Amino acid sequence: MSLNARSALVTGSTSGIGLACARALAREGANVCLNGFGDAAAIENERAAIEREFGVRCIYDGADMSKPAEIARMVARVEEAFGAVDVLVNNAGIQFVSPVEDFPPEKWDQIIAINLSSAFHAIRAVTPGMKQRRWGRIVNTASAHSLVASPFKAAYVAAKHGVVGLTKTVALELATFGVTANCISPGYVWTPLVEKQIPDTMKARGLSREEVIEKVLLSAQPTKQFVTVDQVAAALVFLCSDAASQITGTNISMDGGWTAA
Repeated sequence: MSLNARSALVTGSTSGIGLACARALAREGANVCLNGFGDAAAIENERAAIEREFGVRCIYDGADMSKPAEIARMVARVEEAFGAVDVLVNNAGIQFVSPVEDFPPEKWDQIIAINLSSAFHAIRAVTPGMKQRRWGRIVNTASAHSLVASPFKAAYVAAKHGVVGLTKTVALELATFGVTANCISPGYVWTPLVEKQIPDTMKARGLSREEVIEKVLLSAQPTKQFVTVDQVAAALVFLCSDAASQITGTNISMDGGWTAA
């Protein structure tokens, strides 16, 4: 699965799934560009650690994924720094929960922009180079909510369904150019963001930590286990390998059986 001499851009990669994916790609020899928000010192520590641990180049770009011009600028910067964007991982995403009649229009616009439109703009920017080199891997982080819905998540569910449609379309357009496009759709993934939600949920519902995990967070996942960021990253690395060159236009569920029913 070696990705030596390849270069990757991973959006939303300063923590959680995105950071795990960036580290996994670097472990396979790819130069990587991190992107996302967060504490500047913490981001620099992660960037330097990737270079130190894996012997690759790693840069950071703070492009706002809701702004198409910044996305195009970031792709151009990565191409200038590394010579190419061989692997694009569209992972940036946000969430907001509300009944549809109370859903703030500005939140709808923001979620669609970051969770769906940003993937389009990034794909649009990297596609010419991938077609010219006749090799590329586009992997979009979708969600179990790309296949099923939950109440109060209108924008998120709509965006993730849209990501799958975008992925399939791109896969068909690029099928003869050695470029694949696929989705990974995790269920609940154990990340610091999820962990931080537990105390508030315990208080609000009068539940123990174990009850919150089993009855709230993992109620939809038959395995009653969280997906790990490393499992998502391992699937990503496989999709980038030559072994997966005939897998394109696919949505890979990684949700503990959530969408099996």
